[in-house]
Amino acid sequence: MSGWTNQELETIANADELQIAPDQEEGGQRGPTTIWVVGDGEELYVRSYRGGQGGWYRTARSTGHGRISSGGVTKDVSFTDAAGDADLNARLDTVYRTKYGRYARQYVDPMVADTARATTLKLTPR
Repeated sequence: MSGWTNQELETIANADELQIAPDQEEGGQRGPTTIWVVGDGEELYVRSYRGGQGGWYRTARSTGHGRISSGGVTKDVSFTDAAGDADLNARLDTVYRTKYGRYARQYVDPMVADTARATTLKLTPR
């Protein structure tokens, strides 16, 4: 089980954007960054548009936890690396293309490129 309620999962997975604020090593949280979010089954995933250079991503990988807010749902979460699962990432590529296909390719293509795929993180409520 993912730990998300059905309502939370549906609300966040269907929202266009998510605010992500990873916890910082020295305490507190990094300021929120607006990113895209996708669902796969009972799980939620995010990727960094800037690949490994994304500031929020580097902080999330360093601390492993933070807070997300989307569609009126705010949760403390853990970030788990999901980049190594090729089948999952192929499914997520399809979800990104379908969900965000109405946006220009200049925004969607980077989200399904190898650099972003290498930053795939699963969000798990804490």
